[in-house]
Amino acid sequence: MSLTAPPLQRAPAGLAIVLAALLAGCAAPPPAPPPATAPLGLADVLERPAERALADGMRAYDDAQYPQAEAALRKALAAGLQSPRDRAQAHKLLAFITCTSERLAECEAAFAAARAAWPAFQLSRSEAGHPLWGPIARRVLP
Repeated sequence: MSLTAPPLQRAPAGLAIVLAALLAGCAAPPPAPPPATAPLGLADVLERPAERALADGMRAYDDAQYPQAEAALRKALAAGLQSPRDRAQAHKLLAFITCTSERLAECEAAFAAARAAWPAFQLSRSEAGHPLWGPIARRVLP
């Protein structure tokens, strides 16, 4: 009498092992997480409320919508812009807006805040030559 099972009875157990191995091989591995040092993209940055408000303020300024620009720039600063250069840019545009609306003390304060936010802050040659804010900037930003 043989203690081994007939070949037909062994096949289902062997088949189950083979099928399990095949199915495990077909499973897609989980996607790799992005590297920790991956650079941030514009879409990533604009997900931040402060940076989105800065972009909105810059767009409104470029479109000559100064009240909307001022509100968005103040919102960006209050929300905590992360980059010192971005903070300086927001203050600079606020200086331009306040200078052109003859709020000269606010204009001076905005230029000083731009320099405080980013010590390397400077106006471009054309900005520095502007008849309204140029003289104030030269006085505040020696």
